[in-house]
Amino acid sequence: MCGIFGISGHPEAARMAYFGLYALQHRGQESAGIATFDGKHILNHAAMGLVPDIFDEHTLGQELRGDKAIGHVRYSTAGVSARRNAQPLAVRVRGVEIALAHNGNLTNAAQLRRELEDRGAIFQTNSDSEIFLHLIAHGLAGKTLEEAILNACGRVRGAYSLIILSQGKVMGLRDPHGFHPLAFGKVHRAGPDADAWVFASETCAFDLLEAEYIRDVKPGELLIVDGDDITSLKVPGADETPVRQCIFELVYFARPDSLVFGEDVYRCRKRMGMELAREAPTDAELVMPFPDSGVYAALGFAQEAGVPYEHAYIRNHYVGRTFIQPSQTMRDFGVRVKLNPVRSMIDGHRICMVDDSIVRGTTVRTRVRKLRELGVREAHFRVSCPPVTHPCFYGIDFSSSDELVAANHPLERLPGLLNLDSLHYLSIEGLLRSVSHPDHYCLACFDGRYPVPCGEACGCDCPAQGGDPA
Repeated sequence: MCGIFGISGHPEAARMAYFGLYALQHRGQESAGIATFDGKHILNHAAMGLVPDIFDEHTLGQELRGDKAIGHVRYSTAGVSARRNAQPLAVRVRGVEIALAHNGNLTNAAQLRRELEDRGAIFQTNSDSEIFLHLIAHGLAGKTLEEAILNACGRVRGAYSLIILSQGKVMGLRDPHGFHPLAFGKVHRAGPDADAWVFASETCAFDLLEAEYIRDVKPGELLIVDGDDITSLKVPGADETPVRQCIFELVYFARPDSLVFGEDVYRCRKRMGMELAREAPTDAELVMPFPDSGVYAALGFAQEAGVPYEHAYIRNHYVGRTFIQPSQTMRDFGVRVKLNPVRSMIDGHRICMVDDSIVRGTTVRTRVRKLRELGVREAHFRVSCPPVTHPCFYGIDFSSSDELVAANHPLERLPGLLNLDSLHYLSIEGLLRSVSHPDHYCLACFDGRYPVPCGEACGCDCPAQGGDPA
């Protein structure tokens, strides 16, 4: 999962992109980049690290000139964590300069790379995002840029939300299933012709820039901003493709102050907690969240269960998200420094912990061991999504079932493995009751029903296994 941002028609486009990416930093902490258009050429700056560490006043004010910009924050799900894979990616072909920022994973990337290399393509990265650039470049022969982009969409399989900068245009694009979000809005400025148009993975970026949220880019839509002209085109096959948005965005990934897929993330997570309390009540003396992602589900759980809610874990906010650290070693280290319990709330008490998910089990094992050392009387755990039992091939960082604790151990043995007195996951039915359009979501990480063939991403060429929610 990554975060992408784009803006058109603002004299401080690079600075606006900087703040937009700052708001989206939770979506990727490995690298960041901004590309701008100065009226003649695309200018690009990307590096490893966090947004405020990469950009300074000279870069934003002098190097990245122009009133159009796109940006990207990354964590790697396809391609290694390295500078060469930092985005936006930019190329020049047939006199046309193109920059691209991508969120998602392509499931037929290996096949397409071989085909393109056989045709003479030279790849500079091992990211599947570069495949899009090559497909667009090959498609430019005798075609418009828009036609080349749509033809490229007809070749790829998998998940993609894209922002493209080329020929003075800023374009937003989502795959026909709409796996990952992309919002569209407007920045109102004083004076004639002063409004700017913006794209972002989440609306929290709009809030920081005081931009008006207009709508989502639709699944299978190419939305083109060319000055004041807005054009909408359809990706081939979009009308026949069922919407399958990633429900893990609502469970974990998105910021709670965002609108994602038209859903209020905060309210969705509270409803998940309330559904969980109905399915698995507790006689604990207090409910405590795993901050920060478990806070809102825990709040809903506590309110529905009528049990006091306490922040008995204190989060170190100078530590990044452990789930998206690129290595297990870093995840383990992050867990140890990320959360610290309040001793007075632990010793001798029956505690119900609530978190959004258990993926690898690293955080739970480490924290429960600490609670036992501090004298907790009973440690109960409630999870506001179903067990993650299948890998994701569309952009969430659990691409192997070997990493998933619920896939490798019977559910009835997990309480003992994690040193818990009880453990309950929210049911798929309860999860779907928490969202507005339950038939629009991909649940493959819970039920193994993949909307798009996994292809070589899973080491086989398996067909799609459905995707209609149960």
